[in-house]
Amino acid sequence: MGIRKKLAQRSEDWGYSLSLIAELYLNDIKGKEAPSLDAWSTAAAIAAVTEKLEIMVAVRPTFHNPAQLAKQASNISHISNGRLSLNVVSSWWKEEATKYGIHFEEHDDRYARTKEWLDVVINVWEKDHFSYNGKYYKVEDNILQPKPEKKPFIYAGGESEAAKSLISSQCDGYVMHGDSPELIGKRIANMRERREKLGLPPMKYGVAAYSIIRENEAEVKKELNRITDVQNTAAGFDNYQQWLSGTQLEGQLSLQEYSVSNRGLRTGLVGTPAQVQDKIAKFEAVGVDFFLLQCSPQLEEMERFSDAIISVKA
Repeated sequence: MGIRKKLAQRSEDWGYSLSLIAELYLNDIKGKEAPSLDAWSTAAAIAAVTEKLEIMVAVRPTFHNPAQLAKQASNISHISNGRLSLNVVSSWWKEEATKYGIHFEEHDDRYARTKEWLDVVINVWEKDHFSYNGKYYKVEDNILQPKPEKKPFIYAGGESEAAKSLISSQCDGYVMHGDSPELIGKRIANMRERREKLGLPPMKYGVAAYSIIRENEAEVKKELNRITDVQNTAAGFDNYQQWLSGTQLEGQLSLQEYSVSNRGLRTGLVGTPAQVQDKIAKFEAVGVDFFLLQCSPQLEEMERFSDAIISVKA
């Protein structure tokens, strides 16, 4: 945990406001044999050694009983003084689920389960003596104490109709795969319209992005080539193929994009500091509130982004 503690604490110093902790029992990028940390114990550890970061933990309903997860989340909310949020992910990786004895469902069934899961989680956070009798979950006269220090903000992502319908009605924020400002703007406009029809308050909007910042075009191109030098035989490529088969994305992905998760390169935060600043301004203009930033090597590139972008905007 040493490097992760350092990353979390330094990110606060550098001006980052949020850290996403992925929930994966196997490593989907480096291959199934590579190490993969447990999300919830990691979140508790980071909560204890930071002071300002929002800790967004990815959670997959098929892997967690909702009332028990709500209890864990409430505890971490107290450890962090109310800085916990959830990124609810309807599972996509069948092989991972079967290796851990988890039932795997088809796409729309997963979203039906997620709806019930959220019903339970939100209600047991808000009141005691709550009962629920659904298709997937049943609880009777639940008591959850202590309640969260602050009700965790709930994010989710997805491009299918099932996903957008659920997110617009039950979540507080919408997180998106990387794409151009024009396409992201259209997705935000669609979600805003859905929220208004439901009479619900505005959401927060986040976008995945991979950052490469260098002083000239030649250095940018060199780093981009290093990042995207991926072959079909890479250890995690089979996992990537399974993910594609289990999702309903609006656009196709290239092999090059396999090197960076969540279409991060499409966001275009690649170039000189001035070019990246201009691109960020375009995303802000269409309603983007934050970026879920990726970079490698993480410590060095996070500091570079902070020096070139965050400190300038501040």
